[in-house]
Amino acid sequence: MAGVNKVILLGNLGQDPEIRTLESGVKVATVSIATSENYKDQSGEWQERTEWHRLTMWRWTAEKAEKLKKGDKIYVEGKLTTRSWEQDGVKRYVTEVVVNDLQFTAKMGDGNYNGGVPMPTQDPYSGGNTTTSNTTQPSPQKTEVASELSGSGNPEDDLPF
Repeated sequence: MAGVNKVILLGNLGQDPEIRTLESGVKVATVSIATSENYKDQSGEWQERTEWHRLTMWRWTAEKAEKLKKGDKIYVEGKLTTRSWEQDGVKRYVTEVVVNDLQFTAKMGDGNYNGGVPMPTQDPYSGGNTTTSNTTQPSPQKTEVASELSGSGNPEDDLPF
């Protein structure tokens, strides 16, 4: 049975993308994005947890990334990969998301911000397909529900399996 390797992220760029053109003429872009979630800890205090993700984009997605700037909110789909190399006699590893779809989203200060992805998505709370529109507002209840379900505030308890 084949496995599934799919990553979906919605986050903010931590810096401007680094764009390189290889000798073959192929463009490659690297950037990191931050994703954050809010949850209540065991004492009932609100906490924010931020994760950083390294993204690599090739060819046309790298060309699209040239328009991005630090702080931009983006939606990406891709696959998780790990690669290794040797440096100074030490084997090094990096895990990154190789992006195959890049969508720009509006910034929070922009009047077009809709709190989500400007494309059809599956809402994990309803089980059905929904389409995000410009009139949709962010739903803090979803974060509260998720944090209440986890109970302990322990990141291990948030695993869906």
